[in-house]
Amino acid sequence: MLSVALGTLRTRRAVFAGSFVALALGVALLTVMGLALASSASAPERGPGRSAAPVVVLGQDTLRVPTPSGERTARLAHPRPIPAATVARLRKLGPVVADRSATGVHRLGIDADPAAVREVVGDEARVLTGAARRLAGPGPEREREALTAMNALFGTAGGVTAFVSVFVVASTFAFAVERRRREFALLRTAGATPGQIRRTVLAEALAVGVLASATGCALGARAAPPLAAEMTRQGLAPAWFTIGHHVWPYHAAFWTGLSVALCGAAAASWRAGRTAPAEALREASADRRPITRGRLLCGAALLLTAAVTLALSLAADPGDLLHRKTYVSRPMLLITAAALLSPLCLRPLVGLLTRLPGLRAPLVRENTAAGVRRTAALAAPVLVTVALAGSLLGTTATLNRAKAAEARERTTAAFVVTAPDGAGFDAAALRRLRAVPGTVVSPSSSTAVHVLEDGVALVRSEARAAAPGALAATTRLPLAAGRVEDLDDDAIVVNEEWRRHRVGERVRVWLGDGTPRTLRIAAVMTTGTGDNGVYVTPRNAPGATADRVDVALTAGADPRAVAGALRAAAGDGRVLTREAWLRATAPGTDRTTRLGLLLVLGIALLYTGISVANTTAMDRSGRVRDLAVLRLAGATPGQVLRLTGAEALTVVSAGALLGLLVTGVNLAGLWAALALQSAPPVLAVPWQALGTTAAACALLAVTCATVPTAVTLRRGAVDLAGLRE
Repeated sequence: MLSVALGTLRTRRAVFAGSFVALALGVALLTVMGLALASSASAPERGPGRSAAPVVVLGQDTLRVPTPSGERTARLAHPRPIPAATVARLRKLGPVVADRSATGVHRLGIDADPAAVREVVGDEARVLTGAARRLAGPGPEREREALTAMNALFGTAGGVTAFVSVFVVASTFAFAVERRRREFALLRTAGATPGQIRRTVLAEALAVGVLASATGCALGARAAPPLAAEMTRQGLAPAWFTIGHHVWPYHAAFWTGLSVALCGAAAASWRAGRTAPAEALREASADRRPITRGRLLCGAALLLTAAVTLALSLAADPGDLLHRKTYVSRPMLLITAAALLSPLCLRPLVGLLTRLPGLRAPLVRENTAAGVRRTAALAAPVLVTVALAGSLLGTTATLNRAKAAEARERTTAAFVVTAPDGAGFDAAALRRLRAVPGTVVSPSSSTAVHVLEDGVALVRSEARAAAPGALAATTRLPLAAGRVEDLDDDAIVVNEEWRRHRVGERVRVWLGDGTPRTLRIAAVMTTGTGDNGVYVTPRNAPGATADRVDVALTAGADPRAVAGALRAAAGDGRVLTREAWLRATAPGTDRTTRLGLLLVLGIALLYTGISVANTTAMDRSGRVRDLAVLRLAGATPGQVLRLTGAEALTVVSAGALLGLLVTGVNLAGLWAALALQSAPPVLAVPWQALGTTAAACALLAVTCATVPTAVTLRRGAVDLAGLRE
């Protein structure tokens, strides 16, 4: 059977071209992703950065909490300054250059023996020498964030690539088996067993998988270095990032590609083995059943799984549906189920579409009804692409709109004064702002608190520090229990995400500088989209400076006069009206996430083109006699081309409508999760992105359908009728 499989590959290159290209591109991307991950994990040795001193001393910036399962650490929001007594003792060891701020000395360089410095410092600060001195600057934190975002981008792209690769390969082999029924029937008539037929199909997949995986590894090796250089130029990766020499990414990509090829062909091989010898005598090419039993069972199982997992998430943890890792991966279940079950919906949907005016309804309807599997093979990739675009972009847009609605409901101040970037308001500026007549001023600062949950998990919560009276006058917190006015220096306002969130209960927390406190819960906010955070008083935010001032107007105050007085008092700060501040701080998708989503959609659109082109190429020989009958019946070449284009456009429209349906179901689940989280249950459908995606799919399908037809129609009608399939 191996010789038969190799012979088939030689004579039916067009049939396997789509699978080869899809696998090669997928393996190439997996290779690039693996090389990027391996290179980011093995960072090269770098110099000490801007520090010229041989020894650098940093204030304590790490919280360490012992637990029964080991020590838990977290980065402090407000690192502690180096004690003044320690700085004085260090000056006796050698020359000291200190970086002093309003809260003390947080970093200093010293020319002294490192051992002596460590003896003086003890546990009160960190001592850095050699290449570790680079950790004293802000660069390492930014580098870690950039590497995390880059790895997430490549990981998401790799997952989507594997998903659509399996889909395209499985679709290609399924349609190829359907088109080769007579060939397999002749082999069965000649004595081939069902097992031999199955092994033939698997051998074809193995050969395609080996060649495509090897090609993909070579392409990935060539593409990875320039891609890494471009990401560095765009600021998506640290300046030092380069692709190193690693072996495991090639192994992982190659064997993944081979597994994808075999998994994609497994179901098709089983169906091929069930071909009866009598199929060789069958003349009609119309599909007998729109969907096989195995495809129906798999689709139903996936649909049930998607419904059950969504219901369980809504019942147990609806907030999990708002996390990026979840809303990127969860739609795949429903999309796959819809693609598998699409043949059941296509015939009635196409019938509905062909009742609209302007289409050559009877021929289009009958052609699509006679070839439901061909129609499904063309519509399924369109469904996947439109559903991915709608689900991913719609989810991010919906979450951003919900967060914006939360901010609008929470902000009642007439004006918001913000400090310059990287700075805060000093005491003199706050006194000037408080002196503006006709206002209630609420300065607040950004901080954080940590809590140990279940005795093992150290959880960080972003927080705002503000005086309770002024906070209540300028902010409408989404409270589920308690009162803002009950907040004091011995209390805290938490949200329902906290494990312990009953009013009056006391919780042990660590403040932004690591100071442990046991505070009483004064009020509890709803969870919302996860941005409600925590509120404490300024006394429980040591080291934090006011970076925002909310200003409410008293009765009878003139907004214009107040705005002018605030601008005069704010100095370098910005004075914004409520609406202007809401617009300026409106949530949006960050650059890396946006590029990741565009990359995912680009991959899906590329695979759609591959799948459509490959299906059209496989179907071309089977449609030759249909074209000949039309020509012999008197149809002109232009009419035949318009009919072919109308068929492709109808199938794309059906696939796009099914993709829109899947998008609606996914967004409905998100809407329910927002409602259960007490967040504004808004909905944002990305109509422009959906229209653009559907139009691109339509252009691909019509081009792939009409161009080969135009080439075929160059021959005479009689010659076409005499061509063999």
